[in-house]
Amino acid sequence: MQLTGIHHLTAITARAADNHAFYTRVLGLRLVKKTVNQDDVSAYHLFYADGLASPGTDVTFFDWPAPPERRGTNSITRTHLRVAGPAAIEAWRERLAREGVTHSAPVERDGRLTLDFEDSEGQRLSLVDDGGAGDAHPWDGSPVAPDHQIRGLGPIRLSVAQPEQTGRVLVDVLGMVHARSFETPEGSVHVFAMGEGGPAAEVQLLGDASAPARQGAGAVHHVAFRIPDADYAAWADRLNTRRMPSSGPVDRFYFRSLYFREPNGILFEIATDGPGFTADEPLDRLGQGLALPPFLEPRRAEIEAGLKPL
Repeated sequence: MQLTGIHHLTAITARAADNHAFYTRVLGLRLVKKTVNQDDVSAYHLFYADGLASPGTDVTFFDWPAPPERRGTNSITRTHLRVAGPAAIEAWRERLAREGVTHSAPVERDGRLTLDFEDSEGQRLSLVDDGGAGDAHPWDGSPVAPDHQIRGLGPIRLSVAQPEQTGRVLVDVLGMVHARSFETPEGSVHVFAMGEGGPAAEVQLLGDASAPARQGAGAVHHVAFRIPDADYAAWADRLNTRRMPSSGPVDRFYFRSLYFREPNGILFEIATDGPGFTADEPLDRLGQGLALPPFLEPRRAEIEAGLKPL
């Protein structure tokens, strides 16, 4: 019973229309589900992914009218997005420059060519060369050439005040393996791998003694890890037996989830691969209308009245 990689990452935007334009027009991702936060139906929950809405490719956003994030420790501080090859990194450097996106020069980090940039709300992102490993499912409607499109989520960086505590949870509770370490100007980063490993299945852990972050626009809300559908009950039992307080089973309709906080307070989710985003929309029409899970469908008129057009 193993985690198989990163499932999705959920962040916060205060400007849904600008967010939609950036992630679809600039980054070339597909809006695969336009729905609402199931715990706060006044807010959009937007899912951007690859052409097939594959697990492991979703960058998602809650649309909350929040002030900007106060950066600091005990938070998710960088989201890597995978592309294939140095030519793709160079093409992205040129594209970001044309679009006026804040970015740095490509550098080799942890043995991989990496290009750091930010969206307009300060969301910290990086494009990382994954060497073309694994499947890719380009989106025909993307403004980015198929060979250069974002292939999915890469390593996720956590910055915490007590890294040894988080490391124990990653290994003892989640079954990750400490794969290696590398140096950065901020300090030593420890890499923990899931399943078969590789950039689609890695968490980076950095010790950071600064003041705690305060979530807001431009912050990451949580990260989710992938499991096969058949392992869901076993993972719920594992959290119980390891005395890890959790949400218990939560059915999100598109996947089933378990939520818990690691000792430094970062919210983790364990999520099943299925049933997926075609549960209520055909693949060729994903994201075109407001999708609601069955338990919210009776409130559609009320919910639609409270949302802003994208």
